[in-house]
Order: sequence, then structure tokens, then C-alpha cells
Amino acid sequence: MSISTTGTAENPATDLGFLLHKHPGKVQRFSTAHGEAHVFYPEADAEACTAALLLDVDPVALVRKGRGKGRAGSPDFALAQYVNDRPYAASSLLAVALRTVFRTAMKGVCEARPGLADQPRPLRITLPAVPVGGAPGEGAAVAMAVRLFEPLGWRVEASAIPLDTAFPEWGESRYVRLELSAERGRLADALQQLYVLLPALDGAKHYWVAPDEVDKLLAAGEGWLAGHPERALITRRYLSRRWTLTRRAMERLELARLAEADDREVEEVDNAVDDTTEPTRDQAQDQEQQRAPSLAEQRRTAILDALRETGAARVADLGCGQGELIAALLKDARFTEVLGVDVSVRALSAAARRLRLDRMPERQASRVRLVQGALTYTDARLKGFDAAVLCEVIEHLDLPRLPALEYAVFGAARPSAVVVTTPNAGYNVRWESLPAGRLRHADHRFEWDRAEFRGWADRVAAVYGYTVDIRPVGPGDAEVGAPTQLALFRLDHDGAADAVPANAVTMDSTTPDEGGETR
Repeated sequence: MSISTTGTAENPATDLGFLLHKHPGKVQRFSTAHGEAHVFYPEADAEACTAALLLDVDPVALVRKGRGKGRAGSPDFALAQYVNDRPYAASSLLAVALRTVFRTAMKGVCEARPGLADQPRPLRITLPAVPVGGAPGEGAAVAMAVRLFEPLGWRVEASAIPLDTAFPEWGESRYVRLELSAERGRLADALQQLYVLLPALDGAKHYWVAPDEVDKLLAAGEGWLAGHPERALITRRYLSRRWTLTRRAMERLELARLAEADDREVEEVDNAVDDTTEPTRDQAQDQEQQRAPSLAEQRRTAILDALRETGAARVADLGCGQGELIAALLKDARFTEVLGVDVSVRALSAAARRLRLDRMPERQASRVRLVQGALTYTDARLKGFDAAVLCEVIEHLDLPRLPALEYAVFGAARPSAVVVTTPNAGYNVRWESLPAGRLRHADHRFEWDRAEFRGWADRVAAVYGYTVDIRPVGPGDAEVGAPTQLALFRLDHDGAADAVPANAVTMDSTTPDEGGETR
């Protein structure tokens, strides 16, 4: 692989040596797990500078390390011990050498010239032979390379290498000559992208893909992979199609994407689970016997009563948290399908543990799905349900984002019934432990009194063609009402209000099942 740049007398191209931490006047050698890596400069002056990385693979070491299957090595090498393409093509072997030789450069660190690593510069990267696995058909290998690199801003020149120049009728091989160029780019970003995309193009690694590969992928993909249109394909191929690791990586990438879209930290988005220690099962049973039904239990009972009233069989719990409502729904056989949706990976993991999905009988497990998603984006997975539930969800959104949720649920998903619960702000004065003017939860963005909630519910019903019934939940108070308020929306099939409001946000979210679903 070669990396080239151009420069001027004021900004010489030989700054590439500082960025790579390799002197242009020397040939340097580095030991790797599969042979010797050499770095040298075919050209180095103020106008143009090129650094080349050559990996001289030791075929004997390659065979020995690849002997066997599973954790002892890769079956690819066991089947082709003496003849394979690894010494001659830029695959996962070169990616590992890249990380070994240019580790500091990949981090964007240049202590000798502070600030140099952050300056974009002209870049051209040439790879004479890149294997592209799993892309059959004429031109498929070239198309795959373009799909992965072009969205990152690279100008891609890729040409297929024929199987044999003497026999052109044999067609193309699975190898491409690849040249990437950018007028302005950061070298660190380019190296990180190559580290991920070379194995992704190849589709096979020369070593066992362990769980720590997820962390390596996310570290190298920080800032670009979450927003890549082919992130699912890249993740799956980088992790050698290990579905458990792929799902874990996709969940974390989706969190990063949603956090970036909302201009928030990932920790702020993934905050649906309290870090306090959960009681044991025995402790929970003892507590259950000693106390009256909590407000949360009364709220779940009111929701279940409303759902039964509608006759719903397929229910989506939107913002399902740790799965308390889902557990209650599964106890009633009339609810034949339950979908739990939450933006928080931690919440979904806690829900899976609470529901004991891994030990649930097959028939029961077929009734429930847990998927990751943001309710402010339209999602095709939410369509077709009899009812949807937003239990203590809307108050966690900033008010300007509430119209996006309204459209995603009432306009796009459009279930026959929607149950919404939210705190009654007027009741807060009855909480002795709640200081005046404070909200009930640190993550609440607002809390409405009864008139405000009624006004919102009436408006949403009118816009999207529903009727609405407002009900109190919890112990009533003649002066301030009940602590929780519930709205039961029913689709008015005779209404004609199908228009999308002008302020609705209609961005699509298309998370692949393999990355967003937990069963």
C-alpha cells in the first residue's frame, strides 16, 4: 500500500513523515505476527511525498497459525495450507500490520508538530490488489469497493483484475486495483477507515474474531461508521458474520448515531436504566406482599384495562424501559404479539433479563420481540399493530421534538389505538418530598397539568383522525386530580384527517433486524 500527498515550500509534502512517525530518509522494518513489515519512501520532496507499506508474509508462520479450526485458527487456511492469496493481497493481514506500524498516526497524534495531524491535506492511497469476497457477478467487486469508500468522501478509481490476462474469456477475478484520492483529508481518518474496510471488503479474517473485536471496530469507526449508509454490511463482514457480535456492535452504533443526531452524549441517550442495585427475586416478592399497589402498578393496570377495552391483540410498547409492562402483557393470552421498543441498549438488556428470554418456552418467546429504535423517527417495524403504548415517555422529550414523535406514532405507524400516560403536574404539590417547582424525574423535560394534557391530546386527535378519552390514574384528589393522567386514542375510521402537519419531522430510521432486534 502507498500513501501519497503533495505540498509547497511553506507546507512541504515531507510533513507526511511527521504524521506517520517514519523518517523519509530511512527504510524501516517491523516484526508482525505473520512476517516483516517494511516502510520506505519511493519519493520525498517538498512537492510530492509517498510512503509505502510492504508486508512480507512468512507463509510457514501463516500455515502454522492457521492450522485447525475455531479458536486455534481459521478454517480458510486449513483448507488451503500451501496455496493462498494472503501474501499477495491487501486483506486483514495488511490491516493488522497497518495498526502495528502506524498505531500513533491512527490516533492522530504528532507530538513533534502539534496541530499538524488535524490539518487536512491532499491524499492518494493506492492498493494494487484488494480481495473482495462474496461479490459474484461482473463488476460486483468494483461496485462493492465503491459502496464502502465513496460515502466517506473518497474519489474511487477501481478496476477489476482479470483471472488471467492470457485468457480474457475467463472473466474477472475477485481482486481489484484500488486508488483513493481526496483533495482535503486527515491522514488519521484515512488509516482508521482502511483498518476497518480492508477486512470488510475481504469478508474473511485470518484470526479468530473474539468479542474484543467489537471494541476495535467501534474505536476505529468513531466519527464515521455510525453514519455510513452501509454500516450494517461493514459491521457484519468485519466481524466475520458472527451474529452475536454483529448485533452488539449495531446496537452501539445506533446509539452513537442517535446521540449525534440529537447533539447529545451517548450516556445521555442510554439513560433509561437506573444504576441502583436491583433487589433479588425473594426480596421483590417480600416487598410485594408487604405494600399496597404502587403508582407504577396502578398505571400498568389502567393501561391493561384500556388495551382490553380496545380488543387489541398485537401491542407495541414504545419506550419499554426494563420491560415491566411487557411482562404484564405476556401474562394475558389475549395479547398474541408484543413488541418492545427503546433507544437504550441497557434498558433492552435489562428487559431481556427481567423477561428471561433466554429461558422462555418457545411458544411464549414467539410472542415477544425487543428492538432498538428512536420514537422521533418513522420506523416501518411499528406499522400494523392494533395498539401502541407510550407509558411515561413523552415527558422525556424536548418539546420541539414532540411533533416528530406525534407523526412517527399517530401519522406513520398509525395503530388503531394509542394509550398515553404522563404525570399530572398539578398533583406535584401533594408530594411532600418534592421541592416546589421541581419535576418528578431529573430527565423530565416538562410536566403538564390536566388542562395542558387535554389540549395536547385534543390537538393530536384532531390532526391525525383519532378520538380521545382522558382518564385519571391513581388516588384522586378533589382539588388537583390524580397523580397520573391517561389518554386513550382510538382511530376514527370515518375521519379524513390524514394530512401531515407542517412541523412534523419525517426522517426515516432503517435499522436492520440483525442489528436492532433481541429475541
